[in-house]
Amino acid sequence: MTTIGHMRNELLSLLRRNKNVNYSATSMSRAMKLEKSDYGVLIDALEALEKDRFIHKDKDGLYALGAPDAAAVEGTFRANDKGFGFVAVNDSTDPDVFIAPPNTHFALDGDTVDIKILHPMKPGDTRGADGEVLKIIEHKYSSIVGEYKPLSDREAIQTGFIGTVTSNAKKMGKYEIFIKDTGMLPQAGDMVMTEVTRFPDQQHPETMEGMLVKDLGNKNDPGVDIMSIVAQNHIKADFPQDVLDYANEIPDHVTDKDRQGRRDITDEPVVTIDGDDSKDFDDAVSVKVLPNGNWRLGVHIADVSYYVTPGSPLDDEAYDRGTSTYLTDRVIPMLPFRLSNGICSLNPDEDRLAMSCVMEIDHQGHIVNHEIFQSVIRSHGRLTYNNVNKALEGDASALGEHEDLLPMLQEMAQLHEVLYKMRRARGAIDFDDNEAQIIVDDNGHPIDIVLRVRGTSERMIESMMLAANETVAKHYYDMKVPFLYRVHETPDADSIHDFVEFLATFGIHIQQEKGKDVTPRMLQQVVSDVAGTPEEAMVNVKLLRSLKQARYSPDPLGHFGLAAKYYSHFTSPIRRYPDLVAHRLIRTYATQGTGDEVKEKWRNALPDIAVSTSAAERRSIDAERSVDDLKKAEFMEDKVGQDFDAVVSSVLGFGMFVQLPNTVEGLVHISTMTDDYYQFVEKQMALVGGRTHKMYRIGQAIRVHLDQVDVEQHQVDFSIIDPDAAPTANFDTSDLKKEAPVKPMRRGGNFNGPRRNGNGPRGGNNKQQHGSFEDLAKKWGNKGGSKRNEPRANRGPRRSQHK
Repeated sequence: MTTIGHMRNELLSLLRRNKNVNYSATSMSRAMKLEKSDYGVLIDALEALEKDRFIHKDKDGLYALGAPDAAAVEGTFRANDKGFGFVAVNDSTDPDVFIAPPNTHFALDGDTVDIKILHPMKPGDTRGADGEVLKIIEHKYSSIVGEYKPLSDREAIQTGFIGTVTSNAKKMGKYEIFIKDTGMLPQAGDMVMTEVTRFPDQQHPETMEGMLVKDLGNKNDPGVDIMSIVAQNHIKADFPQDVLDYANEIPDHVTDKDRQGRRDITDEPVVTIDGDDSKDFDDAVSVKVLPNGNWRLGVHIADVSYYVTPGSPLDDEAYDRGTSTYLTDRVIPMLPFRLSNGICSLNPDEDRLAMSCVMEIDHQGHIVNHEIFQSVIRSHGRLTYNNVNKALEGDASALGEHEDLLPMLQEMAQLHEVLYKMRRARGAIDFDDNEAQIIVDDNGHPIDIVLRVRGTSERMIESMMLAANETVAKHYYDMKVPFLYRVHETPDADSIHDFVEFLATFGIHIQQEKGKDVTPRMLQQVVSDVAGTPEEAMVNVKLLRSLKQARYSPDPLGHFGLAAKYYSHFTSPIRRYPDLVAHRLIRTYATQGTGDEVKEKWRNALPDIAVSTSAAERRSIDAERSVDDLKKAEFMEDKVGQDFDAVVSSVLGFGMFVQLPNTVEGLVHISTMTDDYYQFVEKQMALVGGRTHKMYRIGQAIRVHLDQVDVEQHQVDFSIIDPDAAPTANFDTSDLKKEAPVKPMRRGGNFNGPRRNGNGPRGGNNKQQHGSFEDLAKKWGNKGGSKRNEPRANRGPRRSQHK
């Protein structure tokens, strides 16, 4: 049967070939020569296209191409520094809609907008439609963090403002925010949080107005750089006093009342295994061999939900935060440290409340029996990944006083191998990317970047957590009760089609039945086939880009990457609110039953929880990546002029990104590649010279020179040292233009080209300065004085997330 994604494409092709013809569903079916079995898919695809406003019904009820007059299509606006932008339409697989400079109507990067389609996408064209912003539904930036610069007394009197704030965000740096006097008087160079009260408009296209909310401190003070990123991502750094007071009232030990209704398994030898620097322990494990030869795996998770009760200040705060955020030199926790490091942490030799998932697992990795229950446990050892790895490699003394636990740890390692093989056999896709650990001094300055090595202990804990997460999800699905799932949906047909075409250029073919969705096993086989080949990096990057983003959902949509039909997050309630909710659901069904009233309550609550926690996760990831980029740029700042070995990590039309062995990534802009006229060959993910046919593509080793570093913009810029070392393209290059090379430029100069995802200009300072008083008065129409001419109008978590 044809998929909806494929049917959408076919329908759009038909309508675009016959723009003056309007069709009924029946006439479309005849024109496309569809089988009767595909008619239902046709109707579903028509409804989806109509919902996305790519087609509409005329007055006679016939389908026509394009949105109806004045119809709004909702999407997310992505700005480009040159004034234009693109809108990604919600739930659409078509290319983003291009918005020309006059049609942006001052939308800012990340804004949710309604647009009107002006010109639908042309048949056979890979570019999307053209559109116009009709309305800004919601601004992404209701508040902005930036550097404060005071105005002179004369400027303040003339304009009615005390200073300006300029954001370090790459897409917002060109806008000046003029600040009203509300009593707060920062110093020049302070980083401040500003609430925007007026956004760009026709009269003021590159300025905004705002009020100061918080002074974060001088930009050069230790830690202010990180806290500025935290604030910009709307992550709450401090706990309100009522939350701290509530937490302080919770006992710091397990009481007799707490033990009621729980199974006491404090004599069971459970252990925690975490990093050397971990302070909170929310998962403990135990393994023993049963008489029938199977393993009995116990995964015991801190029962945070017992202390974080619904409707309490503590619960409201945890819901708002959604997750803990792990930064280079600090953690922004979801819960106060009194809980996360105290009563909710499975500290050794202390009784703790837990939610236990105990599984019987056979030697094929199948879970043949399980039970989920509330428990009281006692950790028999606080073990570390490093020491367990040493013990498993033969140095039992690394366990110190816990050397007697070695036999159980060896059984855990064997169980992990079985679970891993089982996941591989069903098609789970395993990307083992390098993760960097940035080492900083007492002032937060990076002094080294090292790679985290995942040994057997890290992998076996992951396997056990994955098993528990799957078991819990399937258990409550089988009970037919509402539950919160971690979902990773099947990639859309267009993305997979592009990926399959890309693979074909390397002679790699996916064995996919016509009309059938791609399966994880098919993609896993591709990953295995290219392992160790020159194409490995390219294929993995392209595959990752084809997959969807994991999220939370009340619907059991499955986890494509894990090839799991049911999956949840159950194992980290100290740092993830969805896990806390899973525990709350388990307790509710155990104590209140599964009647209609209980199920209806959760059926109504879970959709909002899923959306909120998914958004919180993205905010946290964005902050973590931004801090990493900042500290990596800062680490490279004193290395300008040095040469490095690197690997091409991404290729785009404006250049290529290269990655050093320590994971630092930077841009080689195409304007620095002066030995030839290089062109982007998308299907090969390569830049190729028109005359020499020299080629650069993902995974290729390269030697680069560090030209410049812009710490504020988190940008690192390289140039190629020996262009003659580049290989020659091994594919057809007859379509390339043989234009003369671009004019040579001085190394380290300003290139003013686009960065990754169309981000801000290269080199120099991207910020607009307010300039002279005359410029200021002209920009602001001489507020308080005579009317002046109007200005011109203008056109990314630290710990393993267990998937």
